[in-house]
Amino acid sequence: MKLRHKHEIGEIHLVDRMVRNVEHGRFERSLSGLTALSALVTGAEVYLEHYKGSFGNRWMWSPVLLTPPLVAAGVAGVFSRRAAKTALPITAGLYFVNGLLGEYFHARGVTRKPGGWRLYSYNLPMGPPISAPGLMSMVGGMGLLAAVLRRER
Repeated sequence: MKLRHKHEIGEIHLVDRMVRNVEHGRFERSLSGLTALSALVTGAEVYLEHYKGSFGNRWMWSPVLLTPPLVAAGVAGVFSRRAAKTALPITAGLYFVNGLLGEYFHARGVTRKPGGWRLYSYNLPMGPPISAPGLMSMVGGMGLLAAVLRRER
């Protein structure tokens, strides 16, 4: 019998190997790296938006200050299993909780606008972006998930 494809003789393509790793819960390194990259992008966006708001509330600094440790822990999680199981879940958990806290502050910001929630059709688009802190929580959740997965082969 003639072999027609390279993978038929034992060579596994990169995509096939990635799919097999995900199917077996081995995605720790990749998700650690994605968490670091996502935190970097999210942190930059948060900084720019809070800068526009003149950091009017000192809590606006918290996501900016939590971003570098999460980026560092995510990068470390790519190279070190120990970092992925210790530093990453701690920093990702703080990032997740900070996103929930941001949801509260943003909802309170809409409430403080003239008319509050009664004029939601105006105050939601004009007030603080109500769903933006949820992105932080999702990035933190990615880091928490990475910490419970197994490392790729």
